[in-house]
Amino acid sequence: RCRFPRLLIDGPYGAPAQDYRKYDVLLLIGLGIGATPLISIVKDVLNNVHRQDGDEGFMTKRVYFYWCTREEGSFEWFRGVMNEVAERDAAGEESVVELHNHCTSVYEEGDARSAMVVMLQALHHAKSGVDVVSGTRVRTHFARPCWRDVFKRVACDHQGQRVGVFYCGDQKLTPELRRLSQDFSHRTTTKFVFHKENF
Repeated sequence: RCRFPRLLIDGPYGAPAQDYRKYDVLLLIGLGIGATPLISIVKDVLNNVHRQDGDEGFMTKRVYFYWCTREEGSFEWFRGVMNEVAERDAAGEESVVELHNHCTSVYEEGDARSAMVVMLQALHHAKSGVDVVSGTRVRTHFARPCWRDVFKRVACDHQGQRVGVFYCGDQKLTPELRRLSQDFSHRTTTKFVFHKENF
């Protein structure tokens, strides 16, 4: 009787993950559970960037990952990946992945109602190096990011490059992200290519 080897396959899968390797820069945006397929991309990038032999078809040099969730407990799902990214940064390795956690159930930063939470969070992070909300070294921001500012920053930092924008989440945000991708592609030398998966 012939025995076949056991194979284990680890993502990334699905529409948001298609062809991400052909972009110089990735802008990954996940809402809630929509972060799941995007975390697979983050893990794959970390594995490929730090390999010695290098993959000729792998072009990605920088990743911006934005995760918005209402529940702070959700940050536990990917604590291991977030800590791995933070540890590589702390060890002085070249920063490839930049993580941005956003807890949308708290008033935005600058609002008087959230001032105490922000102050306590900053104090705890300064003392222990751990974010009080996510339980990782990645600092959590409050409310949704200003997407126009995010695109502007990426366009300014990566002039003349191709940015793959991969979104997974509620369809309500799709039109805004698609429009921003088009606007910044026409107004700057950075080319944004939008991909999405809605649920």
